[in-house]
Amino acid sequence: MRISTSEAPGNAQGLRTLIQREAAAAGFAAVAVTSPDAIPEAPARLAQFVAAGMHGSMDWMAETLSRRGDPRVLWPQVRSIVVLGMNYGPEHDPRDILEQPDKAAISVYAQNRDYHDVVKGKLKGVAGRLVARSGGDVKVFVDTAPVMEKPLAQAAGIGWQGKHTNLVSREFGSWLFLGTIFTTAEIAPDAPERDHCGSCRACLDACPTHAFPAPYRIDARRCISYLTIENKGPIPEEFRSKIGNRIYGCDDCLAACPWNKFAEAASEAKLAARDDMRAPALAEFLGLDDAGFRSRFSGSPIKRIGRDRFLRNVLIAAGNSRACELVPSCRELLFDASPLVRGAAVWALGQLLDRTAMLEMHSAVGPDETDGYVLSEWRMATA
Repeated sequence: MRISTSEAPGNAQGLRTLIQREAAAAGFAAVAVTSPDAIPEAPARLAQFVAAGMHGSMDWMAETLSRRGDPRVLWPQVRSIVVLGMNYGPEHDPRDILEQPDKAAISVYAQNRDYHDVVKGKLKGVAGRLVARSGGDVKVFVDTAPVMEKPLAQAAGIGWQGKHTNLVSREFGSWLFLGTIFTTAEIAPDAPERDHCGSCRACLDACPTHAFPAPYRIDARRCISYLTIENKGPIPEEFRSKIGNRIYGCDDCLAACPWNKFAEAASEAKLAARDDMRAPALAEFLGLDDAGFRSRFSGSPIKRIGRDRFLRNVLIAAGNSRACELVPSCRELLFDASPLVRGAAVWALGQLLDRTAMLEMHSAVGPDETDGYVLSEWRMATA
């Protein structure tokens, strides 16, 4: 547990003790305090990122730019910000599954319950105790709100933003979920953490799609996590083979960080991997209809992308698997109601079958296709 070592008189010190006790009881592995004016350089960096278009189709980043860059714009009454981290470290190296192309690689954070719900519920409990002791008001935020948790966490001393732009901790590596409690209480801030990356570039070199144009900069448009989750359209052709069997997110840059050697596996049961999410077969997912998808991923963050985008991802992985036994399932999806799914099915089959077989299949099922995107996939697959 990382907690402030700064001394503060009277009630403020009592609040620190309270926050430490309640955070530990709730399962948080790290907690520290910073001030709302502690990240003056963050707004300019964020604006540069958005101006360069590196946020891709995540329009909400541009729409919330002013609130995201300065906590006091989001909530003028804030006086202190408590930053909390919850360990979600995996039991094994998540890259091991990449050697099993017929299996589905799911990002560590999505192998159980949606962490937004888990972390936010626990944050509310800690915040409630804080209000009961200090009075005033609080607001809690987890990821989806316009809060720059990672710069705030560095300012609070929990870790530093590594070259992969994610938070790195000396105790927990790259495996911390972050949440914040904004409070009107005055609590002396902790000292910021310094950068410990040195000359290491393991995270940068691990990226399959070269999503880092420079250390500490990411182009989301090239990131597999963005492509498989935020991206609503087809996967650009240049990235399909590089995605491999990653059907939801990518952990490569996180897993490559040498600081992970100090991390322990998550102790929170709702964040530990479910047995059916560790290494599921791609074949399990190709037959999912909407009801089956919703049932299988109830309570999971995967549910938020919807069945069509999920099947798009699975089909890309199926094509990369070279597993010919998946051909019948992929062929069935040529008749799916979603053009996004049909187009991905054409690409997958084009990877699994030779041109002659694709021409025969197109003669049998292709003439009825009217969607422009799917037709373009057929042209490429039969060229």
